[in-house]
Amino acid sequence: MSGNNNHSNPFKIAQQQINDCADILKLNHSTREVLLRPMREFHVHFPVRMDDGTTRIFQGFRVQYNDAKGPTKGGIRFHPEETIDTVRALAAWMTWKCALLDLPLGGGKGGVICNPKELSRFELERISRGYIKAIGAFIGPDKDIPAPDVYTNPQIMAWMVDEYSSIVGKNQFGVITGKPLSLGGSPGRGDATARGGMYALREAAQRLGIDLGKATMAIQGYGNAGCYAASLAEAMFGSKVVAVCDSRGAVTCRNGICIPRVNEHKQKTSSVVSCEGTECVSNDELLALDVDVLVLAALESSVTERNVDQVKARIIVELANGPTTPEADEVLHRKGIHVIPDFLCNAGGVTVSYFEMVQNAYMYYWDENEVHEKLDKRMTKAYHEVLNSAEKYAINMRKAAYVVAVARVVEAMKLRGWV
Repeated sequence: MSGNNNHSNPFKIAQQQINDCADILKLNHSTREVLLRPMREFHVHFPVRMDDGTTRIFQGFRVQYNDAKGPTKGGIRFHPEETIDTVRALAAWMTWKCALLDLPLGGGKGGVICNPKELSRFELERISRGYIKAIGAFIGPDKDIPAPDVYTNPQIMAWMVDEYSSIVGKNQFGVITGKPLSLGGSPGRGDATARGGMYALREAAQRLGIDLGKATMAIQGYGNAGCYAASLAEAMFGSKVVAVCDSRGAVTCRNGICIPRVNEHKQKTSSVVSCEGTECVSNDELLALDVDVLVLAALESSVTERNVDQVKARIIVELANGPTTPEADEVLHRKGIHVIPDFLCNAGGVTVSYFEMVQNAYMYYWDENEVHEKLDKRMTKAYHEVLNSAEKYAINMRKAAYVVAVARVVEAMKLRGWV
């Protein structure tokens, strides 16, 4: 996740994507310079008392990339390999994601360098509260609104919103989204990222004439988004999931994996590996399977120049952030593989988080069906705006998504007199 070259540094990739888009839009130098850098970033170090009585210092980040269209919004990762460049890239992608879905928000992201798998529940709570103490002055419902991301969840958001409320001296549930329902969370938030991706997949399949009821699917990454994607693809379309993987390995079953069984196995063993009725394969073998749909729901730079030639899927669904490098993107485009780019495909999460903010502000909550309908409408609209842009400029779907999103941010910057 870190490195000095453009292939391993996610922020260099994000900047390259911005530059490519700026060329298409013919943006001037000053506008381009604003878009290429985060407006604000915070590096914090905070002490945490561990269960053994010792005190450890943890490092955290918060990046507010661009707030031309509104308060910044973005998740918080707890990851042992978190880097500032990863956070910068994710904050940039959040900026374009919010603009693409036409939300009145800018992009932000945060993270703490830690390994939740090695922490007790009490240590996890103290880290969550310590991080909010460290960045509390820089966030707020009308300033910057965090949410869950990799290795964070509604319980962690609950601790964080409680800590922030203690700091400001009043309940302030709107400062965090992805909260438990009883603390102002939104119905439909749990599977929102995967569900939004499935709505986009439905539109892509219709465009390409693919019957999802007969389609096969492989899923790289079986965390929150990947797990929900498997269940939703089966429930919504009748698709057959033939392979899944997590950080420990991949498994496949030609006749279709039993999703409830693999979910139960992962809950018991923390991995999909060795699930009954499946065969173990490598991650590279999973990416190379001859399937209709490949879901990328792991981490950054999963499909690169090294393995892109092996990909045979007709549609790639990018539920992860930055799973395909720019070089691999060009190869996929030449091969005629239809990529639903990350900041379109996985925008369901931030969209329902925005719905959560609206509901918090009104103190009136919608039912789950209403949330699904509103999400479907926004995802469908965004998909076709990107598709139309791709056809207009004769470019791939990722560049087309950038054109739509960046143009909206640039318009806001011009109206505000920034450029």
